[in-house]
Amino acid sequence: MRIEVHFTRERIVRPAPEADAGGGEAGAWVEFAGIVRGVEEGRRIAALEYEAYETMALRVMREILATLAARHPCEAVRVIHRVGVIPVGETAIWIGAASSHRREALALVTEFMDRLKQDVPIWKRRALAAGELSTSSHEPESGNRDSACLS
Repeated sequence: MRIEVHFTRERIVRPAPEADAGGGEAGAWVEFAGIVRGVEEGRRIAALEYEAYETMALRVMREILATLAARHPCEAVRVIHRVGVIPVGETAIWIGAASSHRREALALVTEFMDRLKQDVPIWKRRALAAGELSTSSHEPESGNRDSACLS
């Protein structure tokens, strides 16, 4: 299985499935997008701030995906996780998986999200109220700080 995992501080743009589902082996493409919602712990928010121990997180995510691939054979999987301040309504994590049939890709994506939340050093650092968002010094920087992709 081809595995690609990376972090970004930029808005996540959904990649085209054809890039990962090529070669005629995949008959299914499954996507999941985790969107920042407007309520956190019962209060209205404007954004969440995520941080990660990126080097370790990339390694652990790749290990989890390789383990899951043994149970749920897929052709490819791509994970993009955003860090920094992410406004309500924007994507915090995007996953795409290509497989021969939908069942394998759906199972892989579902199990990966469960393991990600349990085992990967990525944290919601804080929830920001509307006033905090406009004064935050943690706004996304210009330019892409993507970590190296793992294949």
